[in-house]
Amino acid sequence: MKLFKKVMAAGLASTMVLSMAACGGGSTETTAAPETTVAATEAPVETTAAEETTASEAAETTAEEVAEATGDFDASNVTVGISIYKFDDNFMTLYRTELERYLTEDLGFKKENITIQDGKGDQAEQSNQIDNFITSGVDVLILNLVQASSAPQITDKCNAAGIPVVYINREPDAEEEKRWESEGIKATYVGCDARQSGTFQGEEILATSNKGDINGDGKVSYIMIQGDPENVDAQYRTEFSVKALTDAGVEVEELFMQRGDWDQAKGQQLTQDALTLHGEDIEVVFCNNDAMALGALQAIEAAGRKVNEDIYLVGVDALTEAVQNVLDGKMTGTVFNDHIAQAKSAADIAVQFLQGEDVAAVNMVDYTKVTTENAQEVLDALK
Repeated sequence: MKLFKKVMAAGLASTMVLSMAACGGGSTETTAAPETTVAATEAPVETTAAEETTASEAAETTAEEVAEATGDFDASNVTVGISIYKFDDNFMTLYRTELERYLTEDLGFKKENITIQDGKGDQAEQSNQIDNFITSGVDVLILNLVQASSAPQITDKCNAAGIPVVYINREPDAEEEKRWESEGIKATYVGCDARQSGTFQGEEILATSNKGDINGDGKVSYIMIQGDPENVDAQYRTEFSVKALTDAGVEVEELFMQRGDWDQAKGQQLTQDALTLHGEDIEVVFCNNDAMALGALQAIEAAGRKVNEDIYLVGVDALTEAVQNVLDGKMTGTVFNDHIAQAKSAADIAVQFLQGEDVAAVNMVDYTKVTTENAQEVLDALK
């Protein structure tokens, strides 16, 4: 079995014990990531294997197995260029920290040979960083793009320089990924299918006693706090969270939708605005990530509302504070965006490229629902 598959499975399982049943007729998670992306018209892949996966089983992926899978590969003199779209993103801070830790502690890369730069949310800034990486002759690039639409140009530059590139977190479009395969370009994407995370948010609402219809008027009235609407994750989380409700036969009413750019302060302000406009008519607050959900919670509490009593609130990422809020009943649920498994997979695939192996164009890691049933286990693992 290839290294990235083994560690991906271990990372996903070792992060938590998956003890909950599927909610609202939805899927449960698997520790094995699909190697091909889902077509845009398809629903997220549903799997059940992870129900039988435990943390103790994950521990069986030992250092010896990692060494066996990497063979005689010597990472001590290999240089890695990493650019993150912006350092002050909560989720990507967790991701890059785990990525650097795994590269150095588990795979043997020297810290001084790893350069991690802040794209500062500016594609021009990040493109300059990538140009400098190429000029300096790094051996491999791991890139979290500011704008996924810039992937074709960046890929061509890397390909011309003979440098393999692993894109993370922000997925280039399907046509670009097909091009990598058809032209034999050493480029790949590692991430999660955001359709699954949106679906899981909707299922968490369906799992409530009234399926989100708090006032009993026969419909779920919601507001949507989006990330960046140009980002495919924001698009899919927005669409599929609501689709999960309508697919279950629930009537919905959108009262408010605005972009919050993944930012906590914006999430707070937008939710405050929506509460001022629509008041008690709001039954559900969907947030495309936990940072905005934390801001939404501040606005909800300031308005004298109480989550899980007269309003529901869900996010995505499973930030520690958000998971604690789920445990404390201050959030209805969140969805674990497994930065640990993703970081390990990205690093392992970089090694595969360096060893001259073939790599699939798309490598997905499953999300996991976080509810009161498993929040403590997730929290313990995150800490």
